Amino acid sequence: MRRLQDHLHDCSINTATLGFQAPIAEVIDAVARAGFGRIAPWRREVEGGDVNAVAKHIRDAGLSLSGYCRSTYIPANSEAEFRANVEANKRALEDAAVLGAPCFVMVVGGLPSGSKDLNAAREQVKEATAELAAFSKPLGVKIALEPLHPVYAAERSCLTLLSEALDWCDEIEGAVAEPQVGVAIDCYHVWWDPNLGVEIARAGKAQRILAFHVCDWLVPTEDVLNDRGMMGDGVIDVRAIRAAVEDEGYRGAVEVEIFSARNWWKRQMDETLKVCRERFVTAT
Repeated sequence: MRRLQDHLHDCSINTATLGFQAPIAEVIDAVARAGFGRIAPWRREVEGGDVNAVAKHIRDAGLSLSGYCRSTYIPANSEAEFRANVEANKRALEDAAVLGAPCFVMVVGGLPSGSKDLNAAREQVKEATAELAAFSKPLGVKIALEPLHPVYAAERSCLTLLSEALDWCDEIEGAVAEPQVGVAIDCYHVWWDPNLGVEIARAGKAQRILAFHVCDWLVPTEDVLNDRGMMGDGVIDVRAIRAAVEDEGYRGAVEVEIFSARNWWKRQMDETLKVCRERFVTAT
């Protein structure tokens, strides 16, 4: 397992960790100043602006992307809405390519308004993912399906298991030497899974681990969306999960992604980044 203190160039800050409290240019500079080598911006910080200028700023700061967050939710009540969602993701993929993102993280969405048909939502996601994979391949951006904790199944993600995500990858493109579709493994969402070790091994053997996100699960958790913990402050054995991922050959970025409305988002960016750097060494 890598000693992260010797590999800060492989440590990434997902910009959500900093609470979207400053323009993307300031965030880029803060991440670079803190000594990290990677960054994962969100569409809300980029879309509608000069994507080429953001990409240049990232390069000039000495940073590269670990990923680009995140997809427009897929499931819809009508074909027109479904097509609009797919097209929105195609535009985001084009931006991801300009930014130099190796992968586009897909948080796929839950039930459309008024629906109770989870299976139909899943089928829509698989159909869309296959189309987006074909679209993204010539762009040089891979599709990273991110399974979310089951508590989000209704609203945010009908994809809740790493095993399910890998099944979808197999269904979409089969066994291939260079997969276009893979998974983003986020400790917050998968730590509880009794089959986690088996599925990490499966993902690694298929070369489908495209992103690895770290944070912690607090006890008690006051808000399942916006009360994530800094690594070392909760009950997840983050280091053991990283060891399992790296044992399968993963050498990509270790990306910290913390949604924390009551704590970290209230702090200055430089303070949060300082603690992230410390916890990459002591708790990750």
